[in-house]
Amino acid sequence: MGFIKKVIKCVAFLFIILNINVLKAQDYALKTNALYWLGTTPNIGFEAGINNKWTIDVAAAYNPWKFKDDRMLRFWLVQPEARYWFCESFEGHFVGIHAHGARFYSAINDNIYDGWLAGAGLTYGYAWILSSRWTMEAGLGLGYARLWYKQRPNIPCKKCEVDKTRNYFGPTKVFLSFSYLF
Repeated sequence: MGFIKKVIKCVAFLFIILNINVLKAQDYALKTNALYWLGTTPNIGFEAGINNKWTIDVAAAYNPWKFKDDRMLRFWLVQPEARYWFCESFEGHFVGIHAHGARFYSAINDNIYDGWLAGAGLTYGYAWILSSRWTMEAGLGLGYARLWYKQRPNIPCKKCEVDKTRNYFGPTKVFLSFSYLF
């Protein structure tokens, strides 16, 4: 739980720093991605309106679980994003540019993968107003991620580790988020 608190503190700190010079900020949102929850990944996001067309969004996710047969996909992920809204902030169509960074450790198909990823992409989304305080948004981001990791068989063997890298192009962000505006 200590790691989750550190991630939340870092996201909150970034959120505050981004808004110190933006005293005109009109709206804030606290949000969560329902699709991550379906994958058993706790997540939280903060979004701040800079003006009536631009917002800054920072999302974080953490998956600490271990599944049966010693299979696991543990990771933390941070995705900041700048969004341009075609109507006004927190309503209708938007496009964005996002970055992402993650640390992962997984045991899948008799191998262990232990590494990092970083990259960026473009996002398109749409937000529906559900009430005066609640919105729902859906979107997709496409982009690039560079992965660097150590791979080894799922046995205790440091000599068996192999350093690998991979370049990924494709979906980098998928969301169906619910936001509370304040």
